[in-house]
Amino acid sequence: MLRTFTPPSLRGRGSLLPTLLLLWALLFGGAHSLLAQTAGYPETFESGTKAGYAAGSVSLPSGAWLLEDALIGTSEADRKGGAKSVRLRLKGKLTMETYLPNGVGSVTVRHGLYGTDASSAWELWAMSEACACDKWTKVGPTVVTVAGELQTATFAADIPGRVRLEIRKVSGGSARINIDDVTVWDFGSEGPATQYPDNDHMALGNPSGAVPDVNVPANYLMRKPQYALSYHRDRGTPNWVSWHLDASDRGGVDRRDDFREDPALPAGWYRVNEDSYRGSGFDRGHNVPSADRTSSIENNSATFLMTNMIPQAPNNNQGLWADLENYTRTFLPAHEVYVIMGSYGVGGTGSSGGVTNTLDNGRVTVPARVWKVIVVLPVGDSDVSRIGTGTRLIAVDTPNSHAVGSSWGAYRTSVDAIEAATGLNLLSSLPEAVQAAVESRVDNGPTN
Repeated sequence: MLRTFTPPSLRGRGSLLPTLLLLWALLFGGAHSLLAQTAGYPETFESGTKAGYAAGSVSLPSGAWLLEDALIGTSEADRKGGAKSVRLRLKGKLTMETYLPNGVGSVTVRHGLYGTDASSAWELWAMSEACACDKWTKVGPTVVTVAGELQTATFAADIPGRVRLEIRKVSGGSARINIDDVTVWDFGSEGPATQYPDNDHMALGNPSGAVPDVNVPANYLMRKPQYALSYHRDRGTPNWVSWHLDASDRGGVDRRDDFREDPALPAGWYRVNEDSYRGSGFDRGHNVPSADRTSSIENNSATFLMTNMIPQAPNNNQGLWADLENYTRTFLPAHEVYVIMGSYGVGGTGSSGGVTNTLDNGRVTVPARVWKVIVVLPVGDSDVSRIGTGTRLIAVDTPNSHAVGSSWGAYRTSVDAIEAATGLNLLSSLPEAVQAAVESRVDNGPTN
C-alpha cells in the first residue's frame, strides 16, 4: 500500500493537479472534470481554422499542430463536442509540433465517424526528446472507430521527459473520422488510464511505476499481448511480471521449449539468451508458466522469452512452484485469475550447492527470494470493482534454494510483507480500504 519503487531519476514529480486547473474543473465539470496538468489541455480545436486537406500548421492553445490530409471541420456531418473538430481522411495525421514539457502519463481522445462514412482505424504515437533519434513509438492498441457519436479512447503512455504526440489514421481509404478533445495528463499524475481495461495484464496496477524509457534501465516497462513486466537491465531479469488468466488462455498447444533472447529489448542492451544459465545448477524458471498460455503457438512461445525467466533452483521451480502453478489453473473455467510474480535479493542455492550470486559473467543476477500474488475471481466483468475484502488472495514468498520445502502452503505470507521486502506497490488499482484489508491477510485456504 502506497509504496514506491520509482528509481531516483523519476522521483520528485508531483501528482496533484495545480490549483487553478482543479478550480476550473470544479466550476465547469462535465467530460473534463479531471484535467490535464499540462497548460492548454484539453485541446478542443475550437480556436483553430483550417479549411483544406493540404498539409499545414495550426496554432492552438496547446501549441502548434501539423495537420496532413486533415482539416478543422465545422459541418453538420463532423462529429464534435463544440463547434469544431479535426477531420482526417486517407492516412491523415495530426501531429504536435512542440514538446509537452512534463511527459505523458495518460491520454484520452474523443473520436467518431464523419457523417455516414465506414469504419476507420487510427493509432496514437509518441516521440521522446530523450531518444534524440526522431523515432516514433506506438502507444497502446490500434483503435477502430465504428460509431457515429463521439466515443472516448484512453491510452496509458507513461513516458517521462519532453514528449510529442501524433494521431495517425492507418486504414486509408475514403472513409473519414473526426478527432476531438485530446486530453493529456502529465507523467506521474493521476489520470484515467491508471485504471487499466478489464482483463488487462496490468489491471491491478503498475507495481513499480515502470516506464518504457531506455533511460530507466532498472525499471523498464514491457507490455506484450501475453503479459506485462518491469525489466531490470543490469540484473538481466524482470522485477515483476503480471498477467491475467482465464479459460480462453488454455488450449491444446504443446510446450514450445524455444528459449531465446527477447528482440524487443532496446538496442545496445545485453540480451540474456538460451545458454546464459547453462551448467549453472539453476533452471530457466518461467514467471508466466508455459501451461498458462496454450491457446496458440504464438502465445506459448512468448513465455520462453528470457525476459520472462529467472535463475531458479530446480527443486523450487519443479517442485513447490510447479504445484502452485497447477493449483492456480484449477480455478478455471469457473474463475479468472490475476497473477503477479517477481524475485528480489541476491544469492540463491542451486543443484550444484553453495550460494551463487550471478551467472553469465555477472550479467544475470541470481535472486535470493521468489514471490507470487494470486487474486481469484468468479468469471465476470469490471474485475477491479469486484475485488473486495472477501476476495481470495494468495501471497507466497519462498527462498530460491534447492533445499526448499515441498509445500508452497508453508510459505504463504501477506502482500504487505512482500511490499516491505521489495519496495513495490502491489494492487494499487484497488481502493485503499480494500488494499488495507486484503494486503494484510495471510491466506489459509486449501492448497490442492
